[in-house]
Amino acid sequence: MSDEAGQWFTAGDGHRWHFDAGSLALDFAYTGAMGDNPAWERLHSPADLAGWLDERFPEVDGTASDRDLIDALALRQAIARSATAISRGDRPSADDVDVINLFAATPDIPPALEGGRRQAGRTRARASQTLSVMAREVIQLFSADRADRIRECAADDCQLVFYDESRSNNRRWCSMQRCGNRAKVRAHRARLR
Repeated sequence: MSDEAGQWFTAGDGHRWHFDAGSLALDFAYTGAMGDNPAWERLHSPADLAGWLDERFPEVDGTASDRDLIDALALRQAIARSATAISRGDRPSADDVDVINLFAATPDIPPALEGGRRQAGRTRARASQTLSVMAREVIQLFSADRADRIRECAADDCQLVFYDESRSNNRRWCSMQRCGNRAKVRAHRARLR
């Protein structure tokens, strides 16, 4: 997988900001299934899916079919709904858990140690394998010992959900460029009054 985390969004006022949801799978959910901004939808075609995956999985073959897109959208919805439920202290629906488990049970991208002369039958990874990787990540993130790190932004006017990967487990904002900065400005103005 790539070290590239998060993605850029454009707010209704034209302000551009970077949002790192704390996990690849949650970033994937924000390609359109989460949030109420239709402009955030990024997966309009199989080529859009292939492009998004190619940026994050260098081993992927760069193609996606109509079936891959349908599968990706189903997994994305299940992740989005489950993350939102967990961030609010609820349990994910059994249907969404089944979808995530189904994708996690399919073959993922096998690890490979670099430096050998043979690839042991390994070919370029397919889009379906990346969906399995993300489903397996979600299972880890949503497990009982980590679910308390799935949070909703603390800003009153923001509902973005993220995984708090900070060492101190105290991330409050979806992004310091967006809600964190606005909260600091409000607090500063209140102190000046």
